Amino acid sequence: MSAVEQRICIVGAGRMGEGIALAFMFAGLPVTLIDIKQRDAAAQDHYFLQIEDHLRSELATLAHLGSLDAAQAEQALSRLRVCDREQSVGDLQAAAVVFEAVPEVLELKAQTFAWLSESCNAETVIASTTSTFLVTQLAALVTHPQRFVNAHWLNPAFLMPLVEVSRSETTSPQAVQRLMALLKRIGKVPVQCSAAAGYIVPRIQALAMNEAARMVEEGVASAEDIDTAIRVGFGLRFSVLGMLEFIDWGGGDILFYASHYLAQAIDPRFLPPKVIADNMALGHNGLREGQGFYDYQDVDLEAYKLLRLGEFTRKLELMGLSPVFNGGVVRS
Repeated sequence: MSAVEQRICIVGAGRMGEGIALAFMFAGLPVTLIDIKQRDAAAQDHYFLQIEDHLRSELATLAHLGSLDAAQAEQALSRLRVCDREQSVGDLQAAAVVFEAVPEVLELKAQTFAWLSESCNAETVIASTTSTFLVTQLAALVTHPQRFVNAHWLNPAFLMPLVEVSRSETTSPQAVQRLMALLKRIGKVPVQCSAAAGYIVPRIQALAMNEAARMVEEGVASAEDIDTAIRVGFGLRFSVLGMLEFIDWGGGDILFYASHYLAQAIDPRFLPPKVIADNMALGHNGLREGQGFYDYQDVDLEAYKLLRLGEFTRKLELMGLSPVFNGGVVRS
């Protein structure tokens, strides 16, 4: 990218817009944060100062945590330009990627995309950060819809590595590649998914959070004990093995029988999807059979297991949860 192409524009100066701006500022790219709400001059100046103060505070927190020093925090802040929509025309013309982060109101998004369609170059990638609307629905609001994608960031946007990129059938591969390359450039880990409600993480976490709340409701355990179990059990394992990879480790057949037991004992919502039974019928239960959701036929399983167990033990050490030989007692 040239120096001109490097500028990133973010439309919507709320919490998500600020977080995305901070991610790019921290990574070394100039950012224009555009407030589209109509305000009088005094209110606008006050709001812009609030944004800068908030981002300065976030950078100070990162400095306190050792992620950067005070001079670097000021350098990052110098990369920020905050403006209103009238002042942003030149920035939008120069931007290779524009992120839309206005409130989740369809009428407001439609107005914003109509304005961006007029203000941006035809090849500018426009990425909505919506968590509510499908990319197929929003693409219809943009001229040249081949350059439109959804880019779902997780809060806090400047710290969470994952960005879920959702494309429509009309989105060009080039637009996706440009966005993915930009996200990787600033240290993010983008993944692609189709136009489906809930993307990947929100869809899974909604089920898990509701189940945790049900267990409190049913008196299964206290909120404190459930959260402890999530932090040092559920979450810890899945931070090393993805969910489908975890199924392969334990065996899809184990999940099949456990799911049917829970469906009978608690509720039919625990029944497994058809793909689990199909994999069983094919003998694709995971590691022990060399095939599951992943193909292990040409994988050095011992090396692979050592890699994952090494990652796991390092996380245990970081959390202060490593097992202690002899229980920490010195024995003669």
